[in-house]
Amino acid sequence: MNSHPWHTHLLTGHWYSHLPAELQNSLLGMARERHLSPGQRLFKRGDPPCGLYAVLEGAVRIGAVSEQGKEALLSVVESPHWFGEICLFDGQARTHDAVGVGPCTLLHLPQTALLAFLQEQPVHWRHLALLMSHKLRLTFINLEHLSVMPAAARLAHRLLLIAEGYGEIESARRVLQLPQEQLASMLSLSRQTTNQILKDLQGQGILHLGYGEIEILDIERLRALTSV
Repeated sequence: MNSHPWHTHLLTGHWYSHLPAELQNSLLGMARERHLSPGQRLFKRGDPPCGLYAVLEGAVRIGAVSEQGKEALLSVVESPHWFGEICLFDGQARTHDAVGVGPCTLLHLPQTALLAFLQEQPVHWRHLALLMSHKLRLTFINLEHLSVMPAAARLAHRLLLIAEGYGEIESARRVLQLPQEQLASMLSLSRQTTNQILKDLQGQGILHLGYGEIEILDIERLRALTSV
């Protein structure tokens, strides 16, 4: 049985829980705990590869800021989500910024140590590929929705994705720490449109809106909206 302090917590995530025990042990053996203060940047677009991360506590905002100061927000990842794997495969620079939302605790697997391990045990590359391919699949689905889904259906779909940890957790979260402006940025919608849809859903008893958070009251009715 693995005695690492974060092992049991990470088992709540789909990707890690399906790894062979040998790989789980190897990853935790090279991992180091890392802490971010609110708003602290973990890495920025263009930075060299620095390894793989898992969110243990708190959340990390993944996005980019244009020269004009406009932010494109891709996702807000929470525990027990893993991220940063693309650079393992191509060795190229980071594609986006990663910034702590509130105080965060992360598990960091350094690039050099992880690549050396995979060089010795190349059979485990497939497990890293599965981590990346799952996110690629979600990206294609989101691109399709951007083209064909009405705004309310897209918003409902994204709330469900966040609630389900982008496929990482079994039991969906009911309360999402998600300001409306961040949700609007993820969906490429205006703040006004996003606010109106959320208010409509609150009026229907599907959601409850709080300060900086969204509570899902009726997840099945929310899911039904995605088939529109």
